[in-house]
Amino acid sequence: MSLASLTEQHDLLVISGMKVAAQPRGSTAQPPLNVASPPPPLPSPRDPSFLTNITFLKVLLWLVLLGLFVELEFGLAYFVLSLFYWMYVGTRGPGERKEGEKSAYSVFNPGCEAIQGTLTAEQLERELQIGPPGGT
Repeated sequence: MSLASLTEQHDLLVISGMKVAAQPRGSTAQPPLNVASPPPPLPSPRDPSFLTNITFLKVLLWLVLLGLFVELEFGLAYFVLSLFYWMYVGTRGPGERKEGEKSAYSVFNPGCEAIQGTLTAEQLERELQIGPPGGT
């Protein structure tokens, strides 16, 4: 079938010299639109690759700043202050604890309940009172 006979029988939608859709004449259906696909979703803050990238950039920035402070002869002070900052950031307040999560320190738990695997004074006394095998 030639292009001339095709154009007589169908309405052609031509964009930039490329045939997009052909419809029979008298058809009421609209030609399909070339809709651009939506942009890919941004990575969520919980995505491991996103966290890895951010962590890598933070470490890289810290190393660059360390180099700068070493050149300014304040490298040790920058390093020590960084350690204090990391200790501060690494601690969680009691409000950040999940529901039902126990503290490692039994005095902060309801009823002073110890977590599993804690060595208690009673357990230590029992283990120390057992003598050597043979009983002499």
